[in-house]
Parts: sequence; C-alpha cells; structure tokens
Amino acid sequence: MTDVQQHVNDERTVPQLEEEGDIAADYIEELLDICDLDGDIDIDARNGRAYISVNAGDGANLNLLSKPETVTALQELTRLAVQTKTGVFSRLILDIGGSRDARRDELARLVDRAVERIEAGSAEASLPPMSSYERKLVHDLVGERGFHSASRGEGADRHTVITRSA
Repeated sequence: MTDVQQHVNDERTVPQLEEEGDIAADYIEELLDICDLDGDIDIDARNGRAYISVNAGDGANLNLLSKPETVTALQELTRLAVQTKTGVFSRLILDIGGSRDARRDELARLVDRAVERIEAGSAEASLPPMSSYERKLVHDLVGERGFHSASRGEGADRHTVITRSA
C-alpha cells in the first residue's frame, strides 16, 4: 500500500479537514475570479471529509459550472490542488449550485424504481455505473429502505446491485 493509499484509509482530524477546506476554497475562489463569476463558498467538515459548497452570490449564475460532469472534473482538480499543498490525498466533496442535492434526489428516484422492481418479484436490481461517492449515497438510501446493496464490477463499470435484506 502506498503512502497516499494509506492516508485515504486514515481518519482525518477536524483541523486537517478544515485546512483542506481552506486550500480548496482558495483554489475555487481563484477559479471563480478567472471565470468572472460570483459565488459564496461554505466549508464544512463531516464524516471524515471536507465539504465545499459554492452558491450563487448576488445575481450570479453558476449554471455553467453546476453540470454534474463539470462538478466532478472540478472536484478532481480541487483535490489535486489540495494534495499538492498538503502532500495527502484528499477526499473532499465539491458542490456547486446545489448540484449534489439534485444528484442525491435523482439517485433516490433510481433506488425507488429499483426497490419497486424487487417488490414486484425481481431477485435483484442493478443500477448504472457511478462514482464511489454516488455508490455510497445509494448504499445509504437502500439501507434506509430496508434493502441490501453491494457494489460489483471494476473501474468505470463499477455499479450497485440491490437485493432484499437477508
């Protein structure tokens, strides 16, 4: 296991997460300045991750940056910026204009449809491939509904399969 992989498994302290958040906020602030966009940046530390939320400032329009693929790409760039400054792999989560909440709602609808298929007699229901963060959200949503989920596949094909609880 490399040092970077080991750090992923270590529980981060709140001060370390706050440092990640500050570095990430500075990086995002520079990006917004380059794009000539206004945004309010909030930093939070919870569940072993730094969470950075960018919300529209007065009259700002973040639609350009809040598309799911764009948020994911910016999150990876921000993680790299944090890693460059700290020397530690970052698991920070970036939300722009409420895009994460919108995606969570979309995932909840996917889980609802999968659960309906199982209740109608299917042995299992597979969801499309998604990121590890999204799979974690799905696992939580599935557990809340009293069902079981597991990740299957490798790399870009890794997806979640939902079944009845044992």
